[in-house]
Formats: sequence, structure tokens, C-alpha cells
Amino acid sequence: MKVSIVGTGYVGLVTGACLAEMGNHVVCVDVDGRKIEQLNAGQIPIHEPGLEAIVRRNSAAGRLQFTTDVAASVAHGTMQFIGVGTPPGEDGSADLQYVLAAARSIGRHMTDYKVVVDKSTVPVGTADKVRATIAEALAARGLSDLEFAVVSNPEFLKEGAAVDDCMKPDRIIVGSDDERAVLLMRALYTPFMRNHDRMQIMDPRSAEFTKYAANAMLATRISFMNELARLAERVGADIEMVRRGLGSDPRIGTHFLYPGTGYGGSCFPKDVKALIHTGREHRVELGVLAAVEAANERQKRVLVDKVVAHFGDDLRGRVFAVWGLAFKPNTDDMREAPSRVIISELVRRGAAVRAYDPVAMPEAERALEGTPRLTYAPDQQSALEGADALLVVTEWKEFRNPDFDHLKGALRQPAIFDGRNLYDPALMRALGITYFGVGRGPQP
Repeated sequence: MKVSIVGTGYVGLVTGACLAEMGNHVVCVDVDGRKIEQLNAGQIPIHEPGLEAIVRRNSAAGRLQFTTDVAASVAHGTMQFIGVGTPPGEDGSADLQYVLAAARSIGRHMTDYKVVVDKSTVPVGTADKVRATIAEALAARGLSDLEFAVVSNPEFLKEGAAVDDCMKPDRIIVGSDDERAVLLMRALYTPFMRNHDRMQIMDPRSAEFTKYAANAMLATRISFMNELARLAERVGADIEMVRRGLGSDPRIGTHFLYPGTGYGGSCFPKDVKALIHTGREHRVELGVLAAVEAANERQKRVLVDKVVAHFGDDLRGRVFAVWGLAFKPNTDDMREAPSRVIISELVRRGAAVRAYDPVAMPEAERALEGTPRLTYAPDQQSALEGADALLVVTEWKEFRNPDFDHLKGALRQPAIFDGRNLYDPALMRALGITYFGVGRGPQP
């Protein structure tokens, strides 16, 4: 099948590469000429395990192409995917300017039947806006009778596991009331569900709502556990034991029950804000989600609160090692990363920070450019040398079992502020390391 995808960001690039892997002929178009040059040279602009190999393999086979030629892209595919960004506006609403610009471009160039697929995360009612935008562009060309369909097909890709999620989806949501479009979508996705039919057909508004509801639910679980972790410290409970007890209940399960330094990334923060905004537009106050957002903002400061409680508010002359900068492992994404708040707060109190991340340091240097007293270490051990304490912010696997003897000798006064509960408090005490976890009972 011939597929065109507008946007070569996270969603567009992963989707295009995976569709090409299944034998489809995919053209990805982007207005960013530099990014297209990089992709045509085999350079992947994001860090995502497994993506580079798929892109290079399918590019070499001629099934995956990258271009800035919008007209050629529209002419190529019967299936026209829109996978551009929907950044949050100042009021929390999703900014649809790029989605509607993509729809307008399709309407200006199409000459035959197209299925326009909203892959971007968009508010309820966007499919109607996309349909109206395309219809307006066609009318301006005197082609009001030209048929097309608009389908909502939200992505459910976890950063760090996006290729696996795309190749082995747990569900495929298709929002459409157009029989022909649904048949084409089923033909496109059948190779991804050979063992079990995972496609769910619903109306476009329900499909759009499903995406926001899923991310809001997961964000709620994270903030709920972080709230419980704060209480656990006060009452002398260990949130890790509580988590195991909760997760063993089949009605609850184990996913997204890990307390930490709050959620970040490109999805949860903006999608929670967007859903709250949608509620206000329709005079429905979403109090639970407002609390989720507030709890997450508090949680991003939890490690700094512990540092201040231990060292005092004036941190001038102190040096802190930070392990982990990306908002989660297996990505270089610094958007809304808790590390940004943590580093900013430490520096504001006069401290110096020496940071290390296995992947995200180039992106961190851009995101944190101009931050005073922030340096980057070439490896995790170097970050420790002469520091007053270690803050663990991202749970990269290589941080799970470090050389504690070296760590203890490298730090001025061995103290760990563990934002991901990677280490056993009893072991830390036995090693003579002052340890602060998240919700691990009374702090030292």
C-alpha cells in the first residue's frame, strides 16, 4: 500500500519506518529541510532503540523515502497520515496549527480519493476541523465533489519502546464512520495483528478521547503513588512494600505504580493539561486531573526538598552529582524532564552540579544552555569525584548496581538521594552510606 506521512518527528518517523517494514511504500514529508537531509543521509534525529536499523534497511530497499516536496507526498499515498506536533498553548490547550496546516496542504494538492489519518494526539473534535479544512481547500480549487475520508488513529507509543509498540500493538484504535476508510485501515494494519485482531472501530470523537483518557489514567497512577510515598515517609511505611502489595491485586496490576520524581516527556504533561482545558471549555471541572498535575509539579522538587533538609537551604560551595537527565531511560527526551527542575533548584540555591546521562547529554546541553555552575561528566564515576552527594534521577540500567565502594570513596560525605528507589536502604546503611529514597519510611 502507498502511504504518505506528514511530519518526521517521533510519531511520524516511527510510524513510517514500521509501516515500511511491513512492505508498504512510505513517503515521509517535512518542512524542515535540514532534518530531511539528515534522514536521507541515514542520521536519526531521535534516540529510539531499534529505529535506526529499520530506517536504514527500508530506505535502502526503496520502501521509505524522505522529502520536502508536499505535492509529491500527497500524490504518492492513498493513505495520508498526519503525525505533526501539537504543543501546549499558554492556556494548556493543544495547538492545532500544524495539524490544520498539514490538512490544508493535503486539500490543496489532492486529485483523487484520500484517507486522511490523524495520528497526532489531538483534542476531541479535531477530525471535524481537519475535514472542514480539507473541504475548504478543495472548494477553493473548484473540487468540492472530490471524495475523501478523515480517520482518527491515535498512537500508543512508549518512548524507549516505540518500535516494539508499533510492531506489536496491544490495540489499534480506528475512529471512523466511513466503511471504505475502515476497510483500507484494516488492510494496512492486518500484518501487525496476525495472531489476534486488535483493531477497535469507534466514532472519531471517541477515538480522540481514548488517547487522552489513556495518558491521563497513567499519569494519575504515577501521581497517586507519589502522593502515597509522601505519606509513607511520615507514617513509617515503606512504599516499595506497599507497591508490591498493591500490584499483586489483579484489579490494579503492577504498571505505573513506581514512585519517583514525577512524570515528564512529550505526552503526559501536555495531554493532562489539554484534557483539563477541554473540560473547562465544556464546563466540566476535572478536579482529579488538576490534582494529578499539581502533585506532579510538587514531586519534581522532592529530591531538592530532601537535599535542603539534609544540607540546609544555602547550598553555596556544595557540589552535587546527578545521574540521569532524560525524563525516562532509553530516550534522550528532555521535555518536561524532572532533572530540569532539580538542577535549576540546586543552582538557584548556589550549588554546582556535575551531571551524567548515557544518552541525553547533547540534548540536555541544548535544553539547559546557560545554566550556571552546571557541567557534564564523561561517565558516571567521574560525576562523583569530590561531590557532596549523588542524586539519582533517571533509572538507567547501568545505575542499578554501581561500585558502592568507589562511590563511597569518591563522595566527600557519602550520601545518596535516590529518586527512583534503585537501592536497598538496609544495604546502604550497612555500607555506611546515608540514604534518602522516595517513600522508604523514616529518613535518616
